[in-house]
Amino acid sequence: MKRNRRIKILATLGPSSNTEEMIEKLSNAGADAFRINMSHTSHEMLAELYNAIRNVEAKINHPIGILVDLQGPKLRVDMFKNGKEELKIGQTFKLDDNPEAGDNSRVYLPHPEILISVEVGHKLLLDDGRIMLEATHVENNVITTKVLNNCVISNRKGVSLPDTMLPVSAITPKDEADLEAALKLDIDYIAVSFVQRASDVDEVQAIVGGKAKVVAKIEKPAAVAAIDEIIAASDVIMVARGDLGVELPIQQLPGIQKLLTRKSRTAGVPVIVATQMLESMIESPMPTRAEVSDVATAVYEGADAVMLSAESAAGDYPIEAVQMMSDIAHEAEEDPHYKEIIYAHNTEAESTSADAISAAVYAVAATLNLSAIVCYTESGATAARVSRERPQNRILTLTPKATTARNLTLTWGVHSVVVEDAATESQMVEFACLTAYNHELATFGDHIVITAGVPYGRPGTTNMLRIAAVGKNGKCAD
Repeated sequence: MKRNRRIKILATLGPSSNTEEMIEKLSNAGADAFRINMSHTSHEMLAELYNAIRNVEAKINHPIGILVDLQGPKLRVDMFKNGKEELKIGQTFKLDDNPEAGDNSRVYLPHPEILISVEVGHKLLLDDGRIMLEATHVENNVITTKVLNNCVISNRKGVSLPDTMLPVSAITPKDEADLEAALKLDIDYIAVSFVQRASDVDEVQAIVGGKAKVVAKIEKPAAVAAIDEIIAASDVIMVARGDLGVELPIQQLPGIQKLLTRKSRTAGVPVIVATQMLESMIESPMPTRAEVSDVATAVYEGADAVMLSAESAAGDYPIEAVQMMSDIAHEAEEDPHYKEIIYAHNTEAESTSADAISAAVYAVAATLNLSAIVCYTESGATAARVSRERPQNRILTLTPKATTARNLTLTWGVHSVVVEDAATESQMVEFACLTAYNHELATFGDHIVITAGVPYGRPGTTNMLRIAAVGKNGKCAD
């Protein structure tokens, strides 16, 4: 399962891909981890998908990550007497707490937190931005707005609030139940939707208790404004461009994607770029030229992973979409200009022994043109530090913990293998040479650099660097 690319692929499962047979095909095509969207998944189906993925993992003998994406709060207007109404630019339209069916002048908004939070001048975007309103007066649980474009409003359309900070938790009672079900299954990643502030992530981290990595989905302007604090609270960042493109001027989206990617890389936090990357492949076996460039841009920026949504979940060509994304990524990484672009944003090592060792490993591997960097790690911290440097050399992670290997499936450049726990340095070096040889990351006569924490089994103590020669049949030649 050695990939010919460094960036990882996260594929969403759905009606087109929710069988064990399809999951295996998607994995073979290039999917490194799978996303399960709880907006469309029951607890029974969650358990079935989990078992299917773990069966495929055992079959291919390679770790597969599982990400459970919590639905988050869904904000919607209520019903209309006629099912829909036509609104004209400049007219007045009200959202209120009256549960009666709406008409051309008003509609019930069953979210008191919105009614008390919106201020004059705030924008309200409905139906994925197709309906644009601006608050002109707010009083007694009634938001009076001015309609900014000619449009049709209908039952149960979603509401986005780009200017408004809501006094609500990022997780709903449904999310709490879904989270409990996911943690019982030993899920690897939990994605939190509609994060507004770092405390939203902290709330989920407290519930998860270290049992999974917490992914903060950046979908709101408030999250972009608080991104430094959110990155510090998160294990992974997802640039969720769908809702970001609704709540922000869409022309700002490319710059924000670069900002979020670079800030995450600087912090050593994996970053996923998501939404509509190969959207046309839902119905077509080939992507558009613009989509190919979009995926390649994420690769050149040094994102850790790119994600497929409906393309793999509900599209007609899920396998082709994964294979195409893998091929685009490989081609971009082989571009002669790739190195100068991705290394233009390398960051300075922090003043810790672990960061100093990781920076030294990067320098040694590049200077001596070594075949692989081998990280022996219990927690995955060593591999994550090395990955942050974006080395040209392949990164091989050896860990005695399957959970650690799975937690690295969305980390750039890392190829993880579960091995026995090493008792001594010499045993660790033997494991490193033999595994690098068996996984075709090094051949007879090659040299590798090994980094680990001594004493073994103590997380966060990366303090050792060792160069070793690979002998015949993968045995250490030192």
